[in-house]
Amino acid sequence: MNTLPASLVSTQWVAENLRSPGLVVLDASYHLPAAARDAAGEFAAAHIPGARFLGLASLFDAGSPVPYAFPTPEQLAARLAVLGVGPEDAIVIYDDSAIRTSARAWFVLTASGRGNVAILDGGLGKWRAEGLPLESGAPATAPAAPANFTAPTRVRTKADMLANLDSGAEQVLDARSADRVYGSGIDPVHGGQNGRIPGARNLPFTEVFNPDGTWKSPEALREGLAAAGIDLAAPVTTSCGSGVTASVLLFAMHLVGKDDTALYDGSWSEWSADPDTPKAQGPESWEPAA
Repeated sequence: MNTLPASLVSTQWVAENLRSPGLVVLDASYHLPAAARDAAGEFAAAHIPGARFLGLASLFDAGSPVPYAFPTPEQLAARLAVLGVGPEDAIVIYDDSAIRTSARAWFVLTASGRGNVAILDGGLGKWRAEGLPLESGAPATAPAAPANFTAPTRVRTKADMLANLDSGAEQVLDARSADRVYGSGIDPVHGGQNGRIPGARNLPFTEVFNPDGTWKSPEALREGLAAAGIDLAAPVTTSCGSGVTASVLLFAMHLVGKDDTALYDGSWSEWSADPDTPKAQGPESWEPAA
């Protein structure tokens, strides 16, 4: 297995290539506390044969003041090495999460310099629906040599976002549901007030998927981004509650060939907690991008 055919691969392709040397499948499932689900336990009960559990919930920089901060290059190298993922392996990521966490894993890896990474279209849900094989237990893997990762350049800090309010150099696109972005009540997921960074547009991450959980076509994604007021000729930084579903929009833009994008690492959890950051609430009038 030298290179993956695309950054989005089908269940059929994975099923046909599952045992190919140099192909590693990672389960990146991670759930919000309200879901009351045990991702590791569910993986042990049933997963794609040969898959390894990434443990995305613990893959963050605990030394950072940012909630669920982007992991360090050293953390990434150590995690993949202990899972037996070699520096030259091709990686396919899937999840079984309502918040589509495979996109977070994809962005963490690719933004840190790892190439040859793809997402399984439709995730474990589509794999199950098609009656494809599953296995239980923990896969037997040997540690691999650590890979080299770089510090990501496509991650924005709160200081960056404050500067952007003045410069307007990057569009801001929020992946949360419209009621959380434009409402004035309490955020039902992370607490604190609903609202948004001033000037931010909104495209709920759920709107980039088909009813069967597969990603929409590039044409449909472009239409959705334009309807949200995004100019695809200009840079975009995504935000959400804690940097997870914002990654879904980053992958959606990648599918339409747009990679001049970045993630606001702290997202609304950090922004809303600071009494000195400006915040917008309520509806906003704007014209969709042409």
